[in-house]
Amino acid sequence: MKIAVNVHLKKGVLDPQGKAVHHALETLGFKNVENVRIGKQIILNLNTEDKEKAIQEAKKMADELLANPVIENYEIEVKE
Repeated sequence: MKIAVNVHLKKGVLDPQGKAVHHALETLGFKNVENVRIGKQIILNLNTEDKEKAIQEAKKMADELLANPVIENYEIEVKE
C-alpha cells in the first residue's frame, strides 16, 4: 500500500526557504503570490493491505522520525 506523509511547518514558524521562493517568484513577475510555505512529501510503500494498519504505522513513523512535532504538522494520505 502506498502512503504519502505530507509535512509542513506549523503556523507561526518562520520559513526562510518559503521567503526566498516568494521573492524569486516576484522577481520573475508573479505578483499575485501573497505567501509561500515549503513542505515535503514522503512516499512510503508498505507491505500490507490493511488500510488502518498502514495509516497507524505511517503515523508512528511520522511521530518518531519523519516530522519534528515541535515545529511541523503532518497529514497522512493513502494513495490507492
